[in-house]
Amino acid sequence: MILQNRSVLRLGTIALMAATFTFPTYAAQSQAPAPGLDDATIVAIFDAANTYEIETGSLAVSKGHTKEVREFGEMLVRDHRAVRQQGRDLAKSLNVTPTPPRNFALAKAHAEAMRSLRGLKGRAFDRAFLQHEVDFHNAVIDAVTHTLLPATRNAQVKDLETKVAPAFVAHRDRAQSLLDHLK
Repeated sequence: MILQNRSVLRLGTIALMAATFTFPTYAAQSQAPAPGLDDATIVAIFDAANTYEIETGSLAVSKGHTKEVREFGEMLVRDHRAVRQQGRDLAKSLNVTPTPPRNFALAKAHAEAMRSLRGLKGRAFDRAFLQHEVDFHNAVIDAVTHTLLPATRNAQVKDLETKVAPAFVAHRDRAQSLLDHLK
């Protein structure tokens, strides 16, 4: 059961994040906006990703087996709240209404991940949560680098994406480090 939940989390996160963010390769290469991606959609994706991390981080705070996992959850909540607010403030100042993509696969992936994580406890929760964080952050890093940044037209939105990118890497690396110490 634990292995099955872990597989669902990993495959669901990777597949659905890829489906959410993957557009034809030529879009990134030509620096033309990917189909269906405009700044309002990018801001909505950015907001949703941060909201989902606040929710998974909060779950880790309440369900984490180890102090380190609970503290990591607190860091995710704190960091992603701040970044989400920056994105919302920027959208407001630009008079941009965030518009999620049609058939937003990321929402479905997040709901499935939360369902799976809620069904776990103890060390099994810690392992599955940390693996989810590694996979989620890898998918976000890839999406930002190869899809969102090339499609972003507004310089201020692009600045925010670029400014927060190192935090995605730091979160992924911290999750991987904690996961390695659990094994």
